[in-house]
Amino acid sequence: MRISKVYTKTGDGGRTRLAGGQEIEKDSLRVETYGTVDELNSIIGLVRVFNQGDCESSHASLQLDEWMNKVQHKLFDIGGLLATTSGQEFKNMPQVTTQHVERLETWIDTCQEELAPLKEFLLPGGGKVPGFLHQARTVCRRAERLCVRLSREETINPQIVPYLNRLSDALFVFARWMAHHKGESEFLWDRSASEAS
Repeated sequence: MRISKVYTKTGDGGRTRLAGGQEIEKDSLRVETYGTVDELNSIIGLVRVFNQGDCESSHASLQLDEWMNKVQHKLFDIGGLLATTSGQEFKNMPQVTTQHVERLETWIDTCQEELAPLKEFLLPGGGKVPGFLHQARTVCRRAERLCVRLSREETINPQIVPYLNRLSDALFVFARWMAHHKGESEFLWDRSASEAS
C-alpha cells in the first residue's frame, strides 16, 4: 500500500470509506471503535518514547519496548479488522487469535512474579512511563466496551474483545512492574482521604 497524498477532501461531508470501499458516517460506531484503537496505539507510542532513554541500561525497559512493539503492530491489525465489514475480508488478512491473547497472559504472569499483591486500589501514576501505561489502560477499556457494542450489531473477529480485555490487564501490570523496576512510588487509594475531601 502506498499513500501518496495525505488529504483527499473526500471526508469533508462527514463520511469516510471503510477498507472495502463502503461509505460510512464518520461518527458511526464502527469508525468510533477503530478510532479508539488508534488512540490507544498512539498512547502506547508515547509509552515507548518515554521509555526509550532507559532501554540501553535497563533490562525491564528493553523488555517493555519489545512487548509494546508487538502490541502496537497487533493493534494496527485490529484497527484494520474493525475497518473491514464482514464479507469484505481479503486473503492473508492479519488476524487476532487465542495465541495472541495467551501471549499477553504469559507476559502478565512474568511480571506478576516480581510484584507484591495489591492490598488496595491503585491511583494511576507512578512516574512518566507507568503514568502513560495507566492512561493506555483506560483507553483500552473504552475500546473494549465499544467493541462489545459493535459486536452486538455487526460481526467482528471474536478474539478482539478478549485481546483488548487482556491487554488492559497487561497494561495495568506493566505500569506496576515498571514503577517497581524504576524505584518509583505507587500510590494506593486511601479511603479516609476520599471521605475527608
